[in-house]
Amino acid sequence: MYRFIAFVVRNLMFSLCRYDWKGGEGENFPATGGFIAAANHVTELDALTLAHYLFDNGREPRILAKRGLFTSPLTGWALRGTKMIPVDRDSARATESLQEAANQLGDGACVAILPEGTLTRDPDYWPMEGKTGVARIALATRLPVLPIAQWGVIEIMPRYGFPRWPWPRRTVTIRTGPPVDLSDLYDQPHDTATLREATSRIMDGITAELEQIRGEKAPRPRFDLRKHPDYEAKMTDYPPVVRP
Repeated sequence: MYRFIAFVVRNLMFSLCRYDWKGGEGENFPATGGFIAAANHVTELDALTLAHYLFDNGREPRILAKRGLFTSPLTGWALRGTKMIPVDRDSARATESLQEAANQLGDGACVAILPEGTLTRDPDYWPMEGKTGVARIALATRLPVLPIAQWGVIEIMPRYGFPRWPWPRRTVTIRTGPPVDLSDLYDQPHDTATLREATSRIMDGITAELEQIRGEKAPRPRFDLRKHPDYEAKMTDYPPVVRP
């Protein structure tokens, strides 16, 4: 099932993208064992380009995805068939998703996480403050966290927009940095301060890789959606989204 779906997704993505890949197998990926792939999140297509990158670098990723996607006949079938992990966002059951991810990492899987939890609201598409789920898994498993930056996907599908005409194919650059050093936090109490520190380091790693791709510095401090609860209403780069 996984191989069949991967075949379909790979051919679809190759028809849409030219890839420029850096830091994968033989560079920053560990030779053996599981790891956490933490990437930035600009558009709904990010999960597919990230999965493609990881798969073609010799790993079968398990991606955390919102549970609503698992109820759709087509996407649900594909997600279940590839052992993706449903997440109940903003609920007490979210911890079950994190435990499932930790279990799969224990089996040597590569678990892919978009730590921001939603599309970045930064006006210039830089990574915003992440949620602490990735830190919880990282500190519990003590497995490597690889920071991954993607850039160019927004030329194919704008943030909260519709896919653009796919030809000519756009270049998507994906770059992986060295593992984020969290070793000094492993034996600390996993309280809010420790989780925020670990999350900040992971987001710093992702941002540093994106700065290399874009050739410019990200703004400081990072955009924090918690401090701008009304910001979504001010965004102008996509049509208003009607939500129930």
